[in-house]
Amino acid sequence: MSQWSSAKARRVLATLFRIGWSIKRESGTSHKVLSRLGWADVIFAFHDKEEIGPKMLARIAKKTGLKPEDM
Repeated sequence: MSQWSSAKARRVLATLFRIGWSIKRESGTSHKVLSRLGWADVIFAFHDKEEIGPKMLARIAKKTGLKPEDM
């Protein structure tokens, strides 16, 4: 299992866009529904400057295909 370190939500979201995710729908300032062909939609509910810890990054990775080396 790869080791995750924490990262700002803005950086995580930018990385998700780079690997093929896009915003399907936005609600307010923090909730975004992301979609990618072949994957189930994912709700990304973080403010840009929010720090996302290693455990949450691992959960996001499981649902999105994100890898530590993508960051």
